[in-house]
Amino acid sequence: MAMHALTGLSLVSLLSFGYLSWDWAKPSLVADGPGEPGLEQPSAPPPQPPHIIFILTDDQGYHDVGYHGSDIETPTLDRLAAEGVKLENYYIQPICTPSRSQLLTGRYQIHTGLQHSIIRPRQPNCLPLDQVTLPQKLQEAGYSTHMVGKWHLGFYRKECLPTRRGFDTFLGSLTGNVDYYTYDNCDGPGVCGFDLHEGENVAWGLSGQYSTMLYAQRVSHILASHSPRRPLFLYVAFQAVHTPLQSPREYLYRYRTMGNVARRKYAAMVTCMDEAVRNITSALKRYGFYNNSVIIFSSDNGGQTFSGGSNWPLRGRKGTYWEGGVRGLGFVHSPLLKRKRRTSRALVHITDWYPTLVGLAGGTASAADGLDGYDVWPAISEGRASPRTEILHNIDPLYNHARHGSLEAGFGIWNTAVQAAIRVGEWKLLTGDPGYGDWIPPQTLAAFPGSWWNLERMASARQAVWLFNISADPYEREDLAGQRPDVVRALLARLVDYNRTAIPVRYPAENPRAHPDFNGGAWGPWASDEEEEEEEEEAGRARSFSRGRRKKKCKICKLRSFFRKLNTRLMSQRI
Repeated sequence: MAMHALTGLSLVSLLSFGYLSWDWAKPSLVADGPGEPGLEQPSAPPPQPPHIIFILTDDQGYHDVGYHGSDIETPTLDRLAAEGVKLENYYIQPICTPSRSQLLTGRYQIHTGLQHSIIRPRQPNCLPLDQVTLPQKLQEAGYSTHMVGKWHLGFYRKECLPTRRGFDTFLGSLTGNVDYYTYDNCDGPGVCGFDLHEGENVAWGLSGQYSTMLYAQRVSHILASHSPRRPLFLYVAFQAVHTPLQSPREYLYRYRTMGNVARRKYAAMVTCMDEAVRNITSALKRYGFYNNSVIIFSSDNGGQTFSGGSNWPLRGRKGTYWEGGVRGLGFVHSPLLKRKRRTSRALVHITDWYPTLVGLAGGTASAADGLDGYDVWPAISEGRASPRTEILHNIDPLYNHARHGSLEAGFGIWNTAVQAAIRVGEWKLLTGDPGYGDWIPPQTLAAFPGSWWNLERMASARQAVWLFNISADPYEREDLAGQRPDVVRALLARLVDYNRTAIPVRYPAENPRAHPDFNGGAWGPWASDEEEEEEEEEAGRARSFSRGRRKKKCKICKLRSFFRKLNTRLMSQRI
């Protein structure tokens, strides 16, 4: 099994905010949406296997969808979820790279070496090349596979690119944070480059088109040119609604009365994305895919609360292991569901999509393949019990150790200074520093902090162990660690068990060769053959270190550790 990791964000960083032709008649006018009669197809026995459409949004908060009581309009998502199965016990990771890596590998972060932070543009790092990805498994089952949107799983070598990891086609960005119109991304002062790629080439000519619209348009073109008789996997990873907060003006106008400027821009971006999903669903019907399709919608992590997002009433935000960081938005919409129009409380994790979708495709995937996910299709489609009973949210040995944690506080079996989080049954345990832990109401006021700001502060900063009954207390308001030391001890023992299976963290130093100025002004693969060999040797040394459990003490090691931690603290403000 496996786990996840992250870095905390400072309050100061959060206070600083920030067309291939569009085939809709007007940006806000789209074809008939789901549930409308105009494009319904005659019912017939569906062929197998089904078409799979996985839609991933970026930084969309738990409260930022209409059916969770939001002030943001999401009629398409609301309708799709209402007609399908809402996943209300669904978990993701607190930041971008970990969620995407676990989706495509079915493995926890501790089993991919990506326990710490994200993959940064200048790091010689990517999704492990020795692991078979979800699209590769689907290709083996006869699927045509296409990716549109944000990759953020490394690109320093060509072998790391989406088209080398199982996708027949790719249109999108390789890094984690680009301008929605210009596709520029700066990874520090003066380290800026263009990041929009089609296949393995830089797509200079597509600059100027709003990414949400561009990506929805590309999906429509893929469907128009593909035969419904061949199974199709579409991975649509919208950049929306990650910062920078940018939206077409017509969507901003809908929220002109919203006092908080960041929330207004964010809401406009969510509604634009909602209409893009409507366009995609309509295209599935128009081109004959819908009746034999499975549409999965998922967020990638919690919302960034002072950049417009809201996870209310959950605790915490993006980048934390509180529920606001790891409880995901999710639903499944499909004519193939056996029990529709319901809410599922089955425990589901983002690693579960790998074996679930491979199973739907007619393939096989199990724990024998090193997976941490489970096939949850019977739980989703038929309402059966979930095979999943626990989730390792993550163990991050590199994250800053909590000042008040210790091995002694962990009953001598676990150092509670280490950042870790696990859920077993109804119990959730956090150790170390879980990240910013306030309850943050939606920011509808014109300015903040307001009078509400002091009402929901985190109780204690001198703590390194928390225990919650998540079933009874999903908002994490009643810490039971002092009352139930037996449960704390049992969950710490589970962390020890998981940690024995962890591989070394892969978080290499940044390489100046990655600067876009050396690559024609664009972000892209940059490692030479010699650098690739050095990285492979370093990875081999790390594996040997792990097997031998040797602790080498040297000045250069300490210096590397110091600068790695310094870099982590500085760069975490940009996640």
